[in-house]
Amino acid sequence: MARELRGAVGMLKVGSRLFTAEGPEVVRQLARMGFGIFLDLKYHDIPSTVSGAVAAAVKLPGVRLVTLHALGGSEVMDAARVARGAKKAPALLAVTILTSHDAATLKRVGIAGTLSAAALRLARLAQVCRMDGIVSSASEVRMIRKACGPELLIVVPGIRPSRSAADDQNRVATPSEAIRAGADYLVIGRPITGARDPKRAANAINLEIASALAFNRPRAK
Repeated sequence: MARELRGAVGMLKVGSRLFTAEGPEVVRQLARMGFGIFLDLKYHDIPSTVSGAVAAAVKLPGVRLVTLHALGGSEVMDAARVARGAKKAPALLAVTILTSHDAATLKRVGIAGTLSAAALRLARLAQVCRMDGIVSSASEVRMIRKACGPELLIVVPGIRPSRSAADDQNRVATPSEAIRAGADYLVIGRPITGARDPKRAANAINLEIASALAFNRPRAK
């Protein structure tokens, strides 16, 4: 599938399922094929453990984005930044609230307030801790962009083109909706990997993204 999608996708995500099955070697193989890697392992542990994980991640070829949970707190994010070093690569992304959460599940795990308030609170904490960006559902992007400004990278999962199934996601958006809200990167999995023709599905999404970007482009006065 990776070979088939050459030229149609910007990066490939290596998540916990693939990484657990195949280990760091799969990252090396994909990097040799010329892909940038979104290493989405969502580190959430004590600062020393996350520090060691990030130090190992930055040594892997092709890794452009690495995730950790903002819920780990400022000490964890600070440790990750120090472990990454001064090169500013790969970019460190703090996950705010998973797109599988809704108000009821958030309450059950003991996080008070609304989904949007919790996501904004964690995004602001990530910015204070000098993370390069955050991961957030499309529902919170516009609010976070307004509060945190244009420099913070915003990566949006839970992307589902029109007429696609939501699967196990509770807060989803189309590519156009996420781009127009201010997203920098879109994470698109099953609508492509589960399609009969993955490259055709990816190219259709690319056309939708291009249209949304053209809509967002400032018009000359």
